[in-house]
Amino acid sequence: MSSLCVPAHVPSVAEDCEQLRKAFAGWGTNEDLIISILGHRNAAQRKLIRQVYAETYGEDLLKALDKELTNDFERLVLLWTLDPCERDAYLANEATKRWTSSNQVLMEIACTRSPKDLLLAREAYHARFKRSLEEDVAYNTHGDFRKLLVPLVSSYRYGGDEVNLTLAKTEAKLLHEKISEKAYNDDDLIRILATRSKAQVNATVNQYKNQFGNDINKDLEADPKDEFLSILRGTIECLICPEKYFEKAIRLAINKQGTDEGALTRVVATRAEIDMKIIKDEYQKRNSVPLDRAIAKDTTGDYEKLLLALIGHEEA
Repeated sequence: MSSLCVPAHVPSVAEDCEQLRKAFAGWGTNEDLIISILGHRNAAQRKLIRQVYAETYGEDLLKALDKELTNDFERLVLLWTLDPCERDAYLANEATKRWTSSNQVLMEIACTRSPKDLLLAREAYHARFKRSLEEDVAYNTHGDFRKLLVPLVSSYRYGGDEVNLTLAKTEAKLLHEKISEKAYNDDDLIRILATRSKAQVNATVNQYKNQFGNDINKDLEADPKDEFLSILRGTIECLICPEKYFEKAIRLAINKQGTDEGALTRVVATRAEIDMKIIKDEYQKRNSVPLDRAIAKDTTGDYEKLLLALIGHEEA
């Protein structure tokens, strides 16, 4: 579901390219013009703009933007302009190169994309980096994290709604046993989270609560400082309720001493066309403040303008 507001008169792709070229001409860059075009075009339109721009001017639009822009605004524009699967490949590569045990970006991409989208991201990764995502994740992570992340990024889950209730009951019991024993890195626990469909994981988590009275993520909070437990909780949340996970990611990004622009940019660029409306509703419910107001209070300039355009603040 897109939160983007497309103007009533949508100019042709050629017009868009011409306007973007104008935005780069002369002494200064016309950032407002860039925002008014790219901030109001969907993924298919942005892809066409890049294609026509390259054909017309013999230069990749991303290179042109990279030369003209700086800082957080540049990163947001570049991430947004990329095809979704290229963007995921880029973010995943960045996460493998800078991986720490508190970095949840790989898990986030693996668990919140559709099976098809994750496959496309892996193909885009091959094409861009001449390696597989799986091999880079395996090489750059270690221990329990590697044991969880490699199957997560390699997964091709069933994407339908069919659920096996008997299996859900059995696997809920199995998960409860392993969590009670603190066997958080157990092969079966990881197998269930890494291979079952999202609908099946959801059914299993519901059965867990019915049978044992607790949310599974409550039971996985045994040690709040344990980063492996944190990534396990994130895995479950991303599989069954991504909007809650992303609301929290945004809240933590803008409620810190100093904004975490990296997280804010990533969440807005990757969710604007998917579930931003639901994330905004979650945010307002949880914080009693509209998300656009919170972002406006915490950011400035062109970066703020583009963030607000992407979250569709006109609808707020």
